[in-house]
Amino acid sequence: MNGDGAFWEKPLASLDRGEWEALCDGCGRCCLHKLEDEETGMLYATNVACKLLDRRNGRCLDYKHRMKRVSDCVRLDRKNLSSLDWLPDTCAYRLRAAGKPLPEWHYLISGNRETVHEAGQSTRGWTVSEEDAGELEYHVVEREL
Repeated sequence: MNGDGAFWEKPLASLDRGEWEALCDGCGRCCLHKLEDEETGMLYATNVACKLLDRRNGRCLDYKHRMKRVSDCVRLDRKNLSSLDWLPDTCAYRLRAAGKPLPEWHYLISGNRETVHEAGQSTRGWTVSEEDAGELEYHVVEREL
């Protein structure tokens, strides 16, 4: 660090690739399937996770090759961030883009990668893999996206 404050407090445009990647809190919620009502455009959360998501740790099992292995995986970057309305309100990228601070449970603040799980903000304990789920319609949950 160069004395100008923590990198996660800086504007997103000033972050290098490593800093950008480090913003991810490991909640895994962006890797959950959503259902869209074709008539209203409303999105509904499900408890079904991408087959590559390590649901215990909130990390992709093959991050480097995820775009090749999962056809609808979305690369999160500065260009498309504002169009991804399905990102959780607690997402560090969304928060920082709005000039808001990271939550206390974010590992960059707490110093502990377990606090996202302890705060109930992750996929741990309530999700199933898409390989085991069956029809998504049976997996809609009453949770925020």
